[in-house]
Amino acid sequence: MRILNEIRFDNLRGDVFGGVTAAVVALPMALAFGVASGAGPAAGLYGAVLVGLFAALFGGTPTLISEPTGPMTVVMTAIIAHLIAANPENGMAMAFTVVMLAGVFQILLGALKLGKYVTLMPYTVISGFMTGIGLILVILQIGPFLGHATPPGGVLGTLQSLPELLAAIAPAEVGLAVMTMALILFFPSRLKHYFPPQLLALILGTLVSIFFFSHLEIRRIGEIAAGLPSLQIPVFSLDQWRLMVTEALVLAVVGSIDALLTAVIAESLTRKEIDSNKELVGQGIGNIASGLFGGIPGAGATMGTVVNIQSGARSALSGLVRASILLVVVLWAAGLTAQIPLAVLAGIALKVGLDIVDWSFLKRAHRVSLRAAMIMYGVIGLTVFVDLIWAVALGVFVANVLTIDRLCKLQSQAVRAIREPGTADGLTLDEQSVLERSNGRILLFSLGGPLIFGLAKAISRQHAVLADHAVLIMDFTDVPVLGVSSSLALEKIILEDLAAGREVWIAGAEGDVLKRLERLGITAALPAGRLVATKQEALDQAEALLRDDGRDSLVAHVAEA
Repeated sequence: MRILNEIRFDNLRGDVFGGVTAAVVALPMALAFGVASGAGPAAGLYGAVLVGLFAALFGGTPTLISEPTGPMTVVMTAIIAHLIAANPENGMAMAFTVVMLAGVFQILLGALKLGKYVTLMPYTVISGFMTGIGLILVILQIGPFLGHATPPGGVLGTLQSLPELLAAIAPAEVGLAVMTMALILFFPSRLKHYFPPQLLALILGTLVSIFFFSHLEIRRIGEIAAGLPSLQIPVFSLDQWRLMVTEALVLAVVGSIDALLTAVIAESLTRKEIDSNKELVGQGIGNIASGLFGGIPGAGATMGTVVNIQSGARSALSGLVRASILLVVVLWAAGLTAQIPLAVLAGIALKVGLDIVDWSFLKRAHRVSLRAAMIMYGVIGLTVFVDLIWAVALGVFVANVLTIDRLCKLQSQAVRAIREPGTADGLTLDEQSVLERSNGRILLFSLGGPLIFGLAKAISRQHAVLADHAVLIMDFTDVPVLGVSSSLALEKIILEDLAAGREVWIAGAEGDVLKRLERLGITAALPAGRLVATKQEALDQAEALLRDDGRDSLVAHVAEA
């Protein structure tokens, strides 16, 4: 497997232009997310540089742009709040350690080739989770949007403080935030390819605050120290190790979902297949590097990726160009950000939160499926007010249980116990003739489709209803998969019939299905020659056995018993 991402020089102009454009888009977002997370604007810039650089070098999606994102910022905000509350002295250092640990988990996910499973969850859960993340980001920006610091206590703290925030709004800062949002919302779409509205809002908002509100107390970023960031030595606490590991797992899962969903978008736009496992390794390396140098975590960013591709990028060279430009800003131009109002960054972050909300599915979820809508609303509620990982876990569990129930009801129709030829479709004329001549003494147990665990009860119920027979034929011709629970239910039926003196044939079992029957010892329990290739062969043998002299009396005796 190739270690580095695909870096080519045959599309130099497109990759360079894509990288420059993505860097321009990334700058205001990195500052906004850094401030929103509580780690500071410098942490946002470091994260944008380091995650973007190493994900571009070692990832598996050539055109993917990685940087701090809304979902990752929401999780990081909670991590910083929890760890500083638990350990005020080392909480921030521990938060950066969590970022490194999350990177390690992402590398493990990629190394274990679990990338394709990360996004194998119902859309209702993904939609509810992303909408919840968006709402959290919106709620946490209410304080800065109104001209105040974010109240302590996260979402609940902000909602409880809402009356006080509204009673003491700062009109100038609210005006800057509203202007920022209006510029982004109403910026002509045809011009977005040439100049990102976020950067325009950042520049205009800063100029307006300097020239028109210089006499007012406007909360600003303040000067960011230029130069390379200092190394953050990992800090662990025995008292908080469980919290740190849990938060790192949440961060790794959210980052992996965020990155791979964006990678799928990149794949659809470029028609170039991605390597999901390699992408997770690249994302993990990027987050380890970001945490080591005091940066916030990142993932694949949809906006940056789409802009990058639409600007002509086709290889990971664009991601390297973008990281290099942002590095120049960090090293030599960080001082230019000192006058940026925090209200402008709040307006940018709040707009991102609104964009994360899945408005399209929210408007029609109840029409698509009431169950799906309830799952989505439940996940939203758990995400916003309880816990991100519980929201995903319970959402996936409930959605899968409902799906399995629906599949079992559908699949149970393919489990049929047949004694009369007119009670089932799909039988040949010869097969129907044998059943008709047997006068109900042959029970053909027709099994179709994958026999998953939920069908065990349906199998047992069908057999119990038709217990009065002399011969049992188990037809596995159309069974590609035989689950453990269903195989145990079938074993019980076969052994009970053998113990009752009935004759049993197994027809059409092959491949993995046959191996499962052999491992359970079912085939060994049958008399010789009772494992046949087709149900017609089994029916013919059963009919011949029933015609034997002396057999009819035995059959009658068994039937009476």
